[in-house]
Amino acid sequence: MIIKGKAHKFGDNINTDDIISAKYLVSTDAKELGRHCMETIAPDFINKVSPGDIIVAGKNFGCGSSREHAPLAIKGSGIAAVVGISFAAIFFRNAINIGLPFLETDDVGKIKDGDELQIDLSNGIIKNITQAQTYKTEPFPEFLQAIVRQGGLLNLLRAAKRPGHK
Repeated sequence: MIIKGKAHKFGDNINTDDIISAKYLVSTDAKELGRHCMETIAPDFINKVSPGDIIVAGKNFGCGSSREHAPLAIKGSGIAAVVGISFAAIFFRNAINIGLPFLETDDVGKIKDGDELQIDLSNGIIKNITQAQTYKTEPFPEFLQAIVRQGGLLNLLRAAKRPGHK
């Protein structure tokens, strides 16, 4: 599975309130949440994002509360994946549940805002096309890729219940 998009760079300890302000938690609609993604720390973020783009973050991305709204807002904004040094455990789980892939690598410091990236989830390769650099990470396991392809864990389970599904 290949993801290709522009990098949107953030630092360490981006918490769930940074990702989506608590005042928007009355909605669980990904598109609505996406319109407000990152607005408290990057007010013009949503105007710069194109479908398929990639967030690049430092350490402990998604820390804070356990709300599923944070990865929903990211996905609803059009972001296709998140690359970071490390992720908060609860963000890790919520991202998987909604089908938002994330990859850990220590090489994020080399990536600049606006760089064109290509991620090969199957082989764990992140290519920085702009800088002609390649970074290695753990491949995304096939069962997690299946969740991403279906748009989340619930969608995968629903598909498995359909007649004729293998």
